Amino acid sequence: MIEYSTLAAVDLGSNSFRLQVARVEGKQLYPLDSLREMVRLAAGLTADKRLDEDSQARALDCLKRFGERLRGFPPHAVRAVGTNTLRVARNASVFLKKAEAAIGFPIEIIAGREEARLIYLGVAHGLPASANARLVMDIGGGSTEFIIGNRLKPVKLESLYMGCVSYSLNFFPDGKITKGAMKRAELSARGEIQAIATEFSSIHWQDAFGSSGTARALGDIIKLNNFTTAGSEGEITQEGLENFRDHLLKVGDTRKLELAGLRADRAAVIPGGFAIMSAAFSELGIHRLSQAMGALRQGVLYDLLGRFHKHDMREVTVRRFMQRYRVDSAQANRVESLALLLGEQLLEDFPEQAEELLQTLSWAARLHEVGISIAHSGYHKHSAYILGNADMPGFSRREQERLSSLMLLHRGTAGKARELIAFPLDFALLGALRLATLFHRSRSDIMMPRMGMEISLDDKELELHIEQGWLESNPLTDTALSAEIEQWAALGFKFQIKKLEEKKGLSTGKSARSTTGT
Repeated sequence: MIEYSTLAAVDLGSNSFRLQVARVEGKQLYPLDSLREMVRLAAGLTADKRLDEDSQARALDCLKRFGERLRGFPPHAVRAVGTNTLRVARNASVFLKKAEAAIGFPIEIIAGREEARLIYLGVAHGLPASANARLVMDIGGGSTEFIIGNRLKPVKLESLYMGCVSYSLNFFPDGKITKGAMKRAELSARGEIQAIATEFSSIHWQDAFGSSGTARALGDIIKLNNFTTAGSEGEITQEGLENFRDHLLKVGDTRKLELAGLRADRAAVIPGGFAIMSAAFSELGIHRLSQAMGALRQGVLYDLLGRFHKHDMREVTVRRFMQRYRVDSAQANRVESLALLLGEQLLEDFPEQAEELLQTLSWAARLHEVGISIAHSGYHKHSAYILGNADMPGFSRREQERLSSLMLLHRGTAGKARELIAFPLDFALLGALRLATLFHRSRSDIMMPRMGMEISLDDKELELHIEQGWLESNPLTDTALSAEIEQWAALGFKFQIKKLEEKKGLSTGKSARSTTGT
């Protein structure tokens, strides 16, 4: 895999959009540039969970500016991620097409616990080494993440559907801060946190840290306005929160808040963020919380860097899933080997996309039988459900959906692929995976024939070149291959089986190379 001297991460948060550019030195990252714009995407969610036109326009304008800064970056050196608002917006897929065109790079929607994992990764890399267990809390615009970890390893991850923007809109919609509204906001947040309080209480950690804008703003406000007599620089304390609450209620209106450390663009969402922080102190037994410099975008950068140093979290997840669901590793390896062999042939004319696609094919081949742990009957449906809905650290929502579709389609009726295949080249992956599972149906090591494959997406043609003598000796496979012709016809593809004479090489195009298996 190519290594890059400069990497970039884009965080499409529910409150702010952020861009971080860093220089790579070995396994370390050094900041070069950063951009931040207050977009308030969560504020644009309508009652039926759709992004309104104004919020989309703000977001697209910001992404165009980010795209200008990223111009010239290689595609694999940039990773853009969307968080809670894009997870819940019903028209997110439509918006994403426009957003990707604006910034010029793919945008991945990540699950809440994946967001938590990346936040911890970013925070941990910015903290001094310590043997103490750490609680990290990140109050975003639409969700709040809680993580307990040791050193660089997260141990517990959780994401709750509450954020400074959503809570400010729900409980302080006109900017008025009343005692009743604050009580309702804090009780609501405490109710959410109670569900995780047992696992995240102070008996499980020694040090607490807050990351991102809300924690930083609260820490600065408490320090610069002398709301606490305890704690070191930037720490949030119980005393500081109580004094700040008194001040908020005294002023009574976000538009009249004028405090050192409080930017004008954050004043409107500080009451909601405060309510969540106060609730966390009460429910989890926090006495003081320090500011952490790292956050999601730094975690995205370190995760991206790890992929270039063979520390890809997605590989770790695949291995863990194989163990958790008791996958037959010998069978998975057989299917993977043949699928990759065929996939390389089918993707020969697409060298720029081949590496990423073959990686996806490898994961699909190794995980295609996870559903057998539920039931053998219809196991491909169970596999599809698991990979589409489980928490898979390192994977984006789009990557999970892609794997889920391949799981569902790797056997049985292929006609469903018309609706499920979002990327044309995935038809090549599907062809390789279906044939690999078909050839290895016996679940034993067999002498494989010489064969090769090629695909034409424009003409919708798929060809398999295979030894005639081998097919004659394996009539069950021959019959199954003939049935594939009808399956691909339902997709509008012409699947042809061209039989080779023994000991003769392939005479067709360059994508149909001769292969020998054992």
